Amino acid sequence: MPEGDTVYVLAQRLRPPLVGRRLVRAELRVPRHATENLAGRTVDAIDTHGKHLLTRLSGGLTLHTHLRMSGSWTVTGPGRRLPGRLMPQVRVLLGVDSGATAYGLDMPVVDLVATSREAELVGHLGPDPLRPDWDAAEAERRFLADPGRPLAAALLDQRVLAGLGNLWTNELCFLRGHSPWTPVGEVDVPRLVALAARALRQSVSGPRTMQVTTGNTRPGEQHWVSGRAGQPCRRCGTTIRVVEEVPDDPERRRTWWCPSCQPGPGPDR
Repeated sequence: MPEGDTVYVLAQRLRPPLVGRRLVRAELRVPRHATENLAGRTVDAIDTHGKHLLTRLSGGLTLHTHLRMSGSWTVTGPGRRLPGRLMPQVRVLLGVDSGATAYGLDMPVVDLVATSREAELVGHLGPDPLRPDWDAAEAERRFLADPGRPLAAALLDQRVLAGLGNLWTNELCFLRGHSPWTPVGEVDVPRLVALAARALRQSVSGPRTMQVTTGNTRPGEQHWVSGRAGQPCRRCGTTIRVVEEVPDDPERRRTWWCPSCQPGPGPDR
């Protein structure tokens, strides 16, 4: 699943061809909104909150999309079109007066709501380090609201801090030197939150920084533990371990860690 930094960069890519442009063709190919007529509206802004994309239209409407595991966006320039073989996958089509067209493919979440009601869709989310209204103190408060919760489960919870996914959760646990199953109450939460914010901001700072946690951009060397089961730890040489899921994680995502660099309880605690 794309993480908050990926969606943030996606918004940056979608803004130049869409924002300030008038829709000349707009199709929401989902049953709930298939009859909506958005042509004539202007794309006023494209915003993100965590992994959620909010496309605000003139007249007070917001198109809310979420990529989850399958979704993607692509943009074609004037005079170009999406290959016909991909058209059955299109769930959102936004064509603007410049001739550019944005296509949302295999989009599992497509909502159209009054902009005044956006909070009904994203109001439950925790603070997002990539937003101007980032509130580190509120993120810390949400982490500490359940001090007995395993660290990885808390990091994955979008209600606590929005934008962290499985990759960042595993890497942050390593970088802070904690087992993923360490109770949150045993963690220096302010330092953890500060590191998470710096990591996401660094990730979106340039084309070669996206989700590079080791500082090494060479293929296969960008991460400390994620995806490295059975390989030696880059720091101490201990074999990286993996388990198939994080407790309390409905997505049942894998967890990687170094037992030496990340002391503390294990998955069978």
